[in-house]
Amino acid sequence: MDSTSAAVVTAVTFLWLGMVLAISFLEAPLKFRAPGVTVPVGLGIGRLVFRALNVVEVVLALVVIAAIATGEASVTAGVATAAAAAVLVAQLAVVRPRLSRRSDRVLAGETLPRSHAHLVYVACEVAKVAALLVLGCGVLAA
Repeated sequence: MDSTSAAVVTAVTFLWLGMVLAISFLEAPLKFRAPGVTVPVGLGIGRLVFRALNVVEVVLALVVIAAIATGEASVTAGVATAAAAAVLVAQLAVVRPRLSRRSDRVLAGETLPRSHAHLVYVACEVAKVAALLVLGCGVLAA
């Protein structure tokens, strides 16, 4: 891979990874522990934060895909990029709509049991983190 493409992929991948780790694994669970944050307030904050994160993730994914496509990347880098992008697409097309419908119901006052969709979303985040680590470390080491 040429040095410019490698630099772009490495920087953008680790930026993307850092954002996912900070928001999904730090901010999201901690906001509900803050004094005065009710479930409706936490859901409202979460919707805004994750919507913004997902927009940024799509932009970052497109930048990585473009750099991988133009930089003659290794098979590993291509597969890791495809995996991270596929997980993001699944989250946006399948999991997020289910979570949005559920949060609409909670915000409307319904009391619902714990959601399995949250566990699926977390599993997707773990898979995406793994793909981004493989991608970033692989390109950095090459």
